[in-house]
Amino acid sequence: MKISLFITCLGDTMFPDIGVTMSKIFTRLGHTVDFPEGQFCCGQISFNSGYMDDTRTVARALIDAFEDSEVVVGPSGSCIGMIHHNYPDLFKDDPVYSKKAKELIDKSYEFSQFIVNVLKTPDLGARYKAKVTYHPSCHATRLLGLKEEPLTLLQHIQDLEIVPLPEAHLCCGFGGTFSIKMPRISEAMVAEKAQHVLESGADILTGLDMGCLMNISGYMEKHGRSIPAMHLIQLLGKGM
Repeated sequence: MKISLFITCLGDTMFPDIGVTMSKIFTRLGHTVDFPEGQFCCGQISFNSGYMDDTRTVARALIDAFEDSEVVVGPSGSCIGMIHHNYPDLFKDDPVYSKKAKELIDKSYEFSQFIVNVLKTPDLGARYKAKVTYHPSCHATRLLGLKEEPLTLLQHIQDLEIVPLPEAHLCCGFGGTFSIKMPRISEAMVAEKAQHVLESGADILTGLDMGCLMNISGYMEKHGRSIPAMHLIQLLGKGM
């Protein structure tokens, strides 16, 4: 299978190792990987801020970038959720891009979703000795319905101990522009989430979205109580 990587803005600018690790994992599984250079932002930031025309401009560029791709996989439940959940309404009055958006939705997946549900290879031969707790980010869980897939991948990492995160369903308070527009509410939410992470007794915090993991680990570091935060893909990469 030829897999096109959708790295996302955050991945491209701050966590390029996640994209590299994705490529190595898929190559190891015998697939071909490419990176369409025309890809850009999914448009979520402008969408959440109410700039619909700007969002459509950005979203069209992303759709065009992956138009010829066989399958598209990204490391973010948030960004893939934006495509699946908001593109249909965004292009409801545009017959051309409404069709193109549907095609992208049908062939795009979050990483754990693709590995578990499409490739059906949850055991990647990883081994990593650590005590880990998993934060189920809002968009991955609520927009894409990803609940068991990431846990399935974690359960197949040998020597890994998964400990429950108290009140795991609660939002971390990031929400992209939400944390900028409503900083006091956001900080109160992340303070509660950070306390639950510490209560779990885990050595490592993991999840599907670096925005959430940055928010939580950044708050803990600021208050001198930090534990490492690793994207699920980073954890798998170290274990492999």
